[in-house]
Amino acid sequence: MTAATRHPVAHFTTANASSLSVEKSDLLNQLRIDRSAPAQRSGTRTPLILGVVVVLLVAAGVAAYFFGRTDALLVETASARSLAGAPAQASVLDATGYITARRLATVSAKITGRVQTVLIEEGMRVEQGQVMATLEDVDVKAQRALGAARLEATRSQLNEIRINLASAERESTRQQGLAERKLASAQSIDAATTQAAALRGRLASAQREVQVAQRSLEILDLDVDNTIVRAPFSGVVTVKAAQPGEIISPLSAGGSFTRSGIGTIVDMDSLEIEVDVNENFINRVQAGQPVEATLNAYPDWKIPAAVIAIIPTADRSKATVKVRIAIKVKDARIVPDMGIRVAFLEETDPNAGPTEPPKGVLVPKAALRRDAEQDVVFVLADARLSRRVVTLGTLTAGDSRQVLSGVAAGDRVVVAPADGLSDGASASVKP
Repeated sequence: MTAATRHPVAHFTTANASSLSVEKSDLLNQLRIDRSAPAQRSGTRTPLILGVVVVLLVAAGVAAYFFGRTDALLVETASARSLAGAPAQASVLDATGYITARRLATVSAKITGRVQTVLIEEGMRVEQGQVMATLEDVDVKAQRALGAARLEATRSQLNEIRINLASAERESTRQQGLAERKLASAQSIDAATTQAAALRGRLASAQREVQVAQRSLEILDLDVDNTIVRAPFSGVVTVKAAQPGEIISPLSAGGSFTRSGIGTIVDMDSLEIEVDVNENFINRVQAGQPVEATLNAYPDWKIPAAVIAIIPTADRSKATVKVRIAIKVKDARIVPDMGIRVAFLEETDPNAGPTEPPKGVLVPKAALRRDAEQDVVFVLADARLSRRVVTLGTLTAGDSRQVLSGVAAGDRVVVAPADGLSDGASASVKP
């Protein structure tokens, strides 16, 4: 009984174990990867992954920019120049002025008339006597033709009187011959003599009329010539003021349609420099003093010059005295009204021996600053600022100053250094 009852239980246990074993096997089969099946495409996941990577890289870059960067100052620099080609004379005074022309003219016609042709353009060189423009000459040529006709008429009258006079003189001579033979009366002799004398008077009057007609014709010729506008001297045209069809007059008539000139010409050989010198320093300037000039348009070009004269009058409103300076070189780059800086140099003693070449370098005056009773500059090297104490010399060249020590030729000095610059600060050159 006991054995019979235990057998069904053992059978049930075995069946259940077999069923559990089958279930585990099925589960393992479901978890097993079927490598014979085609791989599932992952194209839909790739853009998402790439987008995440890009976002992470951008975020890392922004973080590195804001948290890892170092601010660098932007500065303007200039190179220290060697004094090998600089003048050995020191500047005693600096001034500014302009290029002026001593010989320039706005060319006009002598008469009022309508412009027919204009033969000039700005920048064109003209020679003395060259035709610049012409005016309409129909009226004056007609007057000239009338004057020529009057001259011919007076000449014809003069010839007629000469013929009549010759005939009267022959008649007078014949009557005198007859009177000697007692064949002519005194009355006929007087008539012949009077006729000859009258014709002589008419001849003299006719000759004067011919002279008057000739002078009138010469005046009319001048009127015709006045319709041609010529250059009074050789130079360069700087202004073209009139066009064909406009009315031109030597005196402005006050109307907007009347021109007072054809154009302006400048004699480029008469260019010079005019500067205003403060009256407190005019004692440093004298006639013949050497000058070094620098055009604002060409700051690296040093132009030799010399003082012509000091104008003996002062400008009360500006407290300045005008100084004329001659330019010793002729160059097409020098044109009127250009701005220029000049340095009045010390005069050298002609009896002195050869002078030693100047020492040191030239740096812009704007690069120098006064700090704690010292002259200093900031030099940019390897993206770092270096504060250097310098020793200044007496020589100036334009807007540059001689530096004897502290800076070497080729060093990049900061121009117009801002307040707050420090030694060792990061900096870069302005683009």
